[in-house]
Amino acid sequence: MNATEHSPRDFRLYLAARFITLCSYQMLNVALGQYIYLLTKNPLYLGYIGLALFVPKFALIIPAGHLADRFDRRSIIFIARLSQLAIALALFFTVKEGHGTLGLIYLLVFLTGAANAFDGPASQAFVPQLVPPGGLRNAITWNSALMQLSFIVAPPAAGALYAFFGEALPVFGVLAALRGIAALLIYAVRPRPPQREEGEITWHTFFAGIRYVFQKKIILGAISLDLFAVLFGGAVALLPVYANDILHVGASGLGFLRAAPALGAGLLAAIMVRLPPFQRTGRILFAAVAVFGIFTILFGVSKNFYFSLACLFILGAADMVSVVIRGVLVQMRTPPEMRGRVSAVNLIFIGASNELGEFESGVTARWFGTIPSVVLGGLGTLAVVGLWMCRFPELRKYKRLEEN
Repeated sequence: MNATEHSPRDFRLYLAARFITLCSYQMLNVALGQYIYLLTKNPLYLGYIGLALFVPKFALIIPAGHLADRFDRRSIIFIARLSQLAIALALFFTVKEGHGTLGLIYLLVFLTGAANAFDGPASQAFVPQLVPPGGLRNAITWNSALMQLSFIVAPPAAGALYAFFGEALPVFGVLAALRGIAALLIYAVRPRPPQREEGEITWHTFFAGIRYVFQKKIILGAISLDLFAVLFGGAVALLPVYANDILHVGASGLGFLRAAPALGAGLLAAIMVRLPPFQRTGRILFAAVAVFGIFTILFGVSKNFYFSLACLFILGAADMVSVVIRGVLVQMRTPPEMRGRVSAVNLIFIGASNELGEFESGVTARWFGTIPSVVLGGLGTLAVVGLWMCRFPELRKYKRLEEN
């Protein structure tokens, strides 16, 4: 194959490896959340999971993005996946041998966050090496769709395994096997050579991604909107509380609650692949985030399992719109040789919204109670939408998604 050509095989291998990795990650979330909540009966300890994932990501992801622009991205992803495998095995044997103290488990979660910090920027910047010009929007949409598919199938599978065996150990064993397979698949990918940053490494080049994002207001507006909307509106960390104490559906029900947002997102992503480019991208983005906030509030007050599933389904579909718009904007408006560093900044924002949002949810649930915490978070999301529409008018007025 010519160095400038693209092989569909390589993109499929990449997607398969990413899908399996994400399945393992979702299984970890379900098993770990259920394990720790049943052990402590304290939502604050669920928040600590997000904090343990976020701290190493925040500390390491900027240098990780720099590495992704300097060295072979496939090799970085492969090493990160091997590290994730080793950590999963350590978690399995820690719980198996009865040494599963909270401190040691949080340490392993912390190390998982460190491995994810190197995986993330290299994985995001890797996609343009695998698809032809003009195929990036569909590649990002398919990438997001498979991510949501992993969220659909993995949490119920993990919940069923946990409920069947009555413990987390079998789930940890399966996710370790999945991470080994994902590492082998990414090793088999043969991408075309990327454009890389050349020259001496300086503080200027090291922080170039941060400067670039803050100079491009439309990118800053899109990723910061997602950050604060999900930071306030994310109720995912508290799903074990809802499953066990509010909806009374246990571990198997927790798996379905985890899967519901992804089912909505995945179905919408499949539709979006066939749609023409958005003509009023900015307005669609703000409307989607507002819907996310509204259905977060409705989920918070729900006492009916099926209505709760419906709320999570709709807020997941709304979130997918934001994911695709943000992903295309970041990749299309970033020079190829800087995509690793800009992706790193993007992932800091995503990590702050997801993992730090989980910690925020745990803390506010401890202070105010679970239901008030989720309702206040949804109201916070709506406030962010209104403020960002005023603060970033260029994003609100943004029209065709593919325009440069």
